[in-house]
Amino acid sequence: MKKISAIALSACFLLLPLSACGEDDGGLTKLEINEVTHSIFYAPLYLADALGYFEEENLKIELTNGGGADKVMSAVLSGDADIGFCGPEAALYVLVGGSSDVPTVFGQLTKRDGSFLVSRVDEPDFEWTDLKGKEILAGRKGGVPAMTFEYVLNQNGLHDGTDVTLNFDVAFDLMTSAFEAGTADYCTMFEPVASEYEAAGKGYVVASVGEASGEVPYTCFMAKSSWIEKHETEVDGFLRAVTKAVKYIIETPSETAAPYLLPYFESTPVESIAVSLDSYREIDAWMTNLAMTEDSFTRLQDIIDNAGELDHRVDFSDLVDISYANEAYKDVYN
Repeated sequence: MKKISAIALSACFLLLPLSACGEDDGGLTKLEINEVTHSIFYAPLYLADALGYFEEENLKIELTNGGGADKVMSAVLSGDADIGFCGPEAALYVLVGGSSDVPTVFGQLTKRDGSFLVSRVDEPDFEWTDLKGKEILAGRKGGVPAMTFEYVLNQNGLHDGTDVTLNFDVAFDLMTSAFEAGTADYCTMFEPVASEYEAAGKGYVVASVGEASGEVPYTCFMAKSSWIEKHETEVDGFLRAVTKAVKYIIETPSETAAPYLLPYFESTPVESIAVSLDSYREIDAWMTNLAMTEDSFTRLQDIIDNAGELDHRVDFSDLVDISYANEAYKDVYN
């Protein structure tokens, strides 16, 4: 597998100092969270902080933007981060690579791809087959967004190089500007970029990739098994806080929730944040119970296998522990 060697090499950092988890000056236990990117897609994580849910659990989180799942995994393996927040495929690659301390996925926040397909022209009756003969900016080859998009195309009888052209040459953070400059016929975008792009009259959102792909364990919380064993109280409290935040965001109007997110997205208008929350609520993006399902994990492996990036499959129980998330769900909803 193309990514195994790069990620598995990071296991050499396992002998570095232990995780940064510790007491801060306020008497709260600080957790270092390395996130794959900073996005409104992950709103419940930030709301758990803004609404004081972490503090209620005697926790304080410190967020670091990893800028990619491989970098998140390196931070977890080296002990620079207590918890990694990225796609579970990063942990899957480490497991396949034979690490002696495989990260365990103990919670799942998002259950769908969070990207939307944007067209240059208005297509109110868009069908996936309309992409035949077109070029699409789909993300980095081997990345889950690109693999999920390719999976959706294949499910609709379209294949790269035969029916459509998938452009993997543009870096993720440069895709929108490349699309605006004239590259490709379509582009996948996350919120709030997709809504803002449409509001500016530059393009039209025609489909949700997440709706088309079905449920997938898209973004999860993971940590080294050895760390989890020593910090079960923190894991329990962390998951309770995030579960409360998901409950809040599902039950609360976006106009009410959006202002709490402004400190985390200072350059984004509160109106755009509210629209983004609505978009993700409409596609049922977040897990109510943060326990991953085996069916969705199987679909993730289907997607990676379909893209030719999986040497062999792994058992659900070898990578995922749902006991903590199930307990947190019971605590919040009972």
